[in-house]
Amino acid sequence: MNEFFEECKKYNIEYNTKLFQLKNIDISNTLPLEEDNPVLGMVTRDQSGRVESILINWAAMLDPEMLRVIAFHEFAHHFLDYKHSCHDCNEIMAVTNSSYFDIARDWKNQVEELFTTSPVYLAQENKETIASALLQ
Repeated sequence: MNEFFEECKKYNIEYNTKLFQLKNIDISNTLPLEEDNPVLGMVTRDQSGRVESILINWAAMLDPEMLRVIAFHEFAHHFLDYKHSCHDCNEIMAVTNSSYFDIARDWKNQVEELFTTSPVYLAQENKETIASALLQ
């Protein structure tokens, strides 16, 4: 989480407000690990659709690289307003990833792509462009 917040700072993305909207960020032993449908992480939402919890499956903790990919994925749903980018495309925001280790080997590029194409970052850049145009 601290590493994710450092990246937020790097890209000037405010995260405190959303952090304090959460009820829970936790490691869970109740997320399913079925062979064809493992749930390694998830966000839960309240009745109005707002994220209230971020959960990471305990099994993700067995490998630090896998844990980092899954944590960044779940944090990006909430803090960067991400939906999934694809079904299986070896990106952090894919629904499923064939290889978390391919993502981990390309971590710097993956994180840069995650942040610079995020809805929050793009909206922020758009506001800055409009403000700059209005000042001219």
